[in-house]
Amino acid sequence: MQNTIHEECGIFGVYAPEQNHPVATEAYYGLFALQHRGQESCGIAVNDRGVIVCHKDVGLVRDVFTASELEKLGTGQMAIGHTRYSTFGTVNRTNAQPLVVRHIKGQLAIAHNGNLTNATELRRQLEFSGAIFHTTNDSEIISYMIIRERLTASSIEAAVDRAMDRLEGAYSLVIMSPEKLIAVRDETGYRPLVMGKTKEGEIIFASETCALDVLGAEYIRDLDAGEIVVVDSSGIRSIRTHCKGRSHMCVFEFVYFARPDSYIAGMSVHEARRNAGKILAKEHPVDADVVIGVPDSGLDAALGYAEESGIPYGMGFVKNRYIARTFIQPTQAQRDNGVRMKLNVVPSVIKGKRVIMVDDSIVRGTTSARIVKLLRDAGAKEVHVRVSAPPFIAPCYYGTDIDSKEHLIACQMSEEGICQMIGADTLGYLSVEGVKKMASEADCDFCVGCFTEKYPSAVPEKTSKDRFEKKIGESSEPYKGARRTEDGEEL
Repeated sequence: MQNTIHEECGIFGVYAPEQNHPVATEAYYGLFALQHRGQESCGIAVNDRGVIVCHKDVGLVRDVFTASELEKLGTGQMAIGHTRYSTFGTVNRTNAQPLVVRHIKGQLAIAHNGNLTNATELRRQLEFSGAIFHTTNDSEIISYMIIRERLTASSIEAAVDRAMDRLEGAYSLVIMSPEKLIAVRDETGYRPLVMGKTKEGEIIFASETCALDVLGAEYIRDLDAGEIVVVDSSGIRSIRTHCKGRSHMCVFEFVYFARPDSYIAGMSVHEARRNAGKILAKEHPVDADVVIGVPDSGLDAALGYAEESGIPYGMGFVKNRYIARTFIQPTQAQRDNGVRMKLNVVPSVIKGKRVIMVDDSIVRGTTSARIVKLLRDAGAKEVHVRVSAPPFIAPCYYGTDIDSKEHLIACQMSEEGICQMIGADTLGYLSVEGVKKMASEADCDFCVGCFTEKYPSAVPEKTSKDRFEKKIGESSEPYKGARRTEDGEEL
């Protein structure tokens, strides 16, 4: 568990009307646009006349895909891509996606965003039936479930439809067979997935609309919760067997994960964050001289706070954009220097002033404390911290890296205690109702389980980040956790 919340994964898929399209290059551009969703590893798989080739590795898109590697992938009719942040599974090339599987009826490539809540149960069942796993992530479980159904199903999409009967939790998928590109969204619709079309007739699926924009593609629509969309030589068709109602989008997509220029469920992420700042100003007003935001996702909320309060907005920080999120700080002194390397205060904006600092979240509080100290050292007279999300009080089971209450400062301290710990004069969080209202124009409901401990679907009672990485000799008991609904009822 880190000091800040980490992103989801980013997925991308493209289907061209004809063969010999530069689909690998297009996937590369799409992944570049989705780099903010995962910086640990990335990969692209290309389908050229029914043969799937793949390149993936640990690292950023720009480093993994050199000109020579893209040339090796060549051209084709379809491609899928993935940028990964490991909410579950260790960081290595084996766990990088897409996964490419060869089975008795052909090949399959899959890229996944989300977490299965019944992954432990499914994996154990598969292992007892003879399955051998090469990775420690949920995506391989999904691929096994699809392949098992494909043995008797009439088509790959029918196999996906059947597999969804057994999959629980969050999964947005792009799947590539020798002839078809398939996009899938889980029944609850936790993670975003959009569809677009280029002027040349290419169909594109992506986690966010910013990946459509980079290719000049027109946004068509979001996939519905539970929907399967199939693209092949005969056109586009939708399978809605598992569509059961409105999606419950993870509200943190609007708070933090998505790029501000993206649209999620028809709502501008930038506008949602501005709205959050405006609501925050109403809920936690304070007299001050300047409002500043912590880059990047705190900037839009700070702008909204300034607009609502009438207090001037200022650029309080400059961010060094050449420091990767994987920057390692093993000692306390290095961690303090790491914050200074990533963020630097603009003294003329801060010195001698009462400052409202808007950030998107507080996890452990240590990073917030260091940032407040930067402002104090720069001469801030007062520092009032405002957070554009409620306090984290519960784990997330659907793909966000919040796996234990013991790592959440809001579970260990009162709001007053947190304020003292981070060195602020005052502290104010956005309310749960406020975070729901920030994206009131979005065509979806929201999952706010990490703020309320009430979830839209059943969750395992116990899970851990190393659930598939037990050491030899350690117990690996079958899944026995109680499962709870939104009402807290055990299943």
